[in-house]
Amino acid sequence: MRRRPESEKALPEGKGRQWLKRKQRQALLRWAAKSGCPLTYRRCLSVAAVGRGASCRAAAKALECATSTVVVAVRRYREGGRQALRDRREGNGRAKVDERFRERLVRALEGTPEDWGWCRPTWTRELLCQELARRGQVRVSVATMGRTLASLGARLKAAKPVVECPWRDWKRRRRLYELKCLEVFGPAHEPVLHVDEVDIHLNPKVGRDWCLPGQRRVVVTPGNNQKRYLAGALNTRTGQLTWVEGKSKASALFIQLLWRLASQYRRARRIHLVLDNASVHSSKKTLKALAQLGGRFVLHFLPPYCPQGNRIERVWLDLHANVTRNHRCRTMARLMARVHAYLSARNVQRSASPSLRRGDLRRSA
Repeated sequence: MRRRPESEKALPEGKGRQWLKRKQRQALLRWAAKSGCPLTYRRCLSVAAVGRGASCRAAAKALECATSTVVVAVRRYREGGRQALRDRREGNGRAKVDERFRERLVRALEGTPEDWGWCRPTWTRELLCQELARRGQVRVSVATMGRTLASLGARLKAAKPVVECPWRDWKRRRRLYELKCLEVFGPAHEPVLHVDEVDIHLNPKVGRDWCLPGQRRVVVTPGNNQKRYLAGALNTRTGQLTWVEGKSKASALFIQLLWRLASQYRRARRIHLVLDNASVHSSKKTLKALAQLGGRFVLHFLPPYCPQGNRIERVWLDLHANVTRNHRCRTMARLMARVHAYLSARNVQRSASPSLRRGDLRRSA
């Protein structure tokens, strides 16, 4: 709540004629404090400021309100005295929006209009007024519905498109649980890596940013888009990331990552890879490369459309947030240099911090 002046000393002074004496202003402010109504108190402050000689505009600026509010308050005081400054809504009766109204509104917002029989996919304030009236609540105006939504913390948000897993719920949860047990209770000499690919575009990903009022962030795009692809593997126990770069998202990119992992984990007899069901992970070229590597790699496929089970997805989100979103690189070479620098700095940070122990992983599971 904004802080209002509590004494006559805080009121603005002006060069105009003072048509209220000091004792009258003090009596008016004491009466306003006893009224217990913040709106009445603000009107009395407006009258006292203007009666002290200040202009309506100066009083409105000091009280942080509209100039029309001060003008109306002074007019009402001149016509009817201080009793005319009272809030005229005191006799309106019981408030229309009560706890029951709010509960019904929350229940309506939990679904879509189509769930309640309306032929519209999204809510509007007018439609919410009709829905609440149909549920037996009192009909309110659109402005009242807007204030009620604001008091509940509701706001307009963009929908999040998702694809549901075609598996049954119990089968999907069991598969995710098995992969979690592999990370926590697997042999210490057999690393478990989460594998995925990410696209890097020269045209920046446009995202939100803090701006001053009346300003908007401008991002210049090169026009002709270029793409690079990264294939990465995240070690679930150390947090270290291994990645390779390519110009196409084909089997060759994944095979290149396999050879990089084979050289990095030379002492490991088996390397477990948790990955999605992309075609490059099970193509003929990939199977041939896995055979050439002597069966060291064991592929564990996630359920379809379950990116939340792959921990490397969080790394790609951080990469976009710190490098590619709203970037201003004019060449692909400069952008990829920043990408590699960010991932290298991330690995240095993970190696400097204490790595997770197997016991910590068990407790987190």
